[in-house]
Amino acid sequence: MSYQVFARKYRPKTFADVLGQDHVVQTLRNAIAQDRLAHAYLFVGPRGTGKTSTARILAKALNCPGGPKADFDPDDPVCIEIAEGRSLDVLEIDGASNNGVEEVRQLRETVHFAPAAGKFKIYYIDEVHMLTTAAFNALLKTLEEPPEHVKFIFATTEAHKVLPTILSRCQRFDLRPIPVDTIARHLLHMASEEGIQLEEAAAWAIAKAADGGMRDAQSMLDQLVAFCGDDIREANVLDVFGLTSRDTVAALTADLLARRTPEALGVVRRESDSGRDLSQLLIELIGCLRALLVAGLDSESSSEGIAAEAWKDLREQAAGYPPERLLAVIEVFAEAEGRMRWASNKRLHLELGIIKAIQSLGEVRLSDVIMMLGRASGITPDTLAGGEAPPPSPAPESRQEAPAPATPPDPAPATPPDSAPATPPGLEPTEPAPSAAPPAPPRHPSGGSSVADFDALIASAPEKREEPDPPPKPAAEAAAAETAAAEKNPTEPEPADDFYQDPLIQKALGMFEARIKA
Repeated sequence: MSYQVFARKYRPKTFADVLGQDHVVQTLRNAIAQDRLAHAYLFVGPRGTGKTSTARILAKALNCPGGPKADFDPDDPVCIEIAEGRSLDVLEIDGASNNGVEEVRQLRETVHFAPAAGKFKIYYIDEVHMLTTAAFNALLKTLEEPPEHVKFIFATTEAHKVLPTILSRCQRFDLRPIPVDTIARHLLHMASEEGIQLEEAAAWAIAKAADGGMRDAQSMLDQLVAFCGDDIREANVLDVFGLTSRDTVAALTADLLARRTPEALGVVRRESDSGRDLSQLLIELIGCLRALLVAGLDSESSSEGIAAEAWKDLREQAAGYPPERLLAVIEVFAEAEGRMRWASNKRLHLELGIIKAIQSLGEVRLSDVIMMLGRASGITPDTLAGGEAPPPSPAPESRQEAPAPATPPDPAPATPPDSAPATPPGLEPTEPAPSAAPPAPPRHPSGGSSVADFDALIASAPEKREEPDPPPKPAAEAAAAETAAAEKNPTEPEPADDFYQDPLIQKALGMFEARIKA
């Protein structure tokens, strides 16, 4: 027997073999058990998620001996014919090469013939979105009211290209990308069946690179067997497909959270010199940051394949940042990813993204200042949510003012203009005592400011700004100024509006010897 690739050899044969599509399998099994079979089905999903395999399994369940039934024997001759594509009652049509009106017209002529051996005549059209608009319109009437013995199954990767009139006549099933851990477990199962030593980290790396497609993962494993033989390690996967190891991603994330810019740029330089795909490195970095963000909110979340010890250290580092700061870093890298798609120098944009991300982790934002001020005044998020204001904090001790004398002191004699003003009685010139400087706040280990810096700064700040007292004006000068003002405007009423008390307005009135009318 000729060699068969893993993708064909391990193709699902029954509903139990379909992985990662439980919502589709359960619905089809229930429809068969309850005899609620539709006349048209549409399977939508990315490549390698099981659209063709599910269509063939459904065809087996409908035309198997004693069917329709969900639990059929895959080794039955009828089921083997359907699996191999040589059944007369199950016609598989490629929509890309049979997309014209003539092919649809021939299909309409054959639907009236009874099935040869099974209960139903099943038409499976793959890549149905490739049909022309005229071909879709020619199929509408037959699709809406087909004969009782006819079933249609469509599959497509681009459902938005299918006419709405076709979609409304089908039961649509959306096949999802298969989870990474599901693909990794299946690869390990295949390796054990084939007698291959597949490292668990290598299986995870293959599953991660497959991007939700089981067929892609099986093809990659086939290629690795041809390259490595019966012993496949993670390093082999990284060398063959130019991927980045999970340890490298963890080290880059640790340097990023610790704000070690030279070390982070060094990781990028080494990966670039080794010929790694920097776009894939950025995708892995974003995935790791997303996992840390989710882990801060849900402790049961996945670790993205990172070793337990490294994952624990990363979570401890990420705990020092609020979730919105991690979100800002992810947004920076998302913008860098968009620029890298069309850039020839991908390393430049990745390095710029890392520098911006580290700066965003260390910058002080308005929300941080508001939080620190609220913490210093006793306001917490719980207090604001409850709608109750905290009791006012006691004012700091201020300098006690001397009580005013009961009777004003005698006016001092006017001093000559050329002499310096005398010191008022009872006051002696003293030098201000040097104020104690607040202790310097501790610095962050990485070199930037931390939350403790703001706490210490706010705690040491006074409530009011202390301004020096103005020098006392001699009593004789004050009395002469009041007398001159009274003689200049003897009957002028004092305006009530504060606008006229402005110094500029008063100066203008004095220059023009004017007064304000009542």
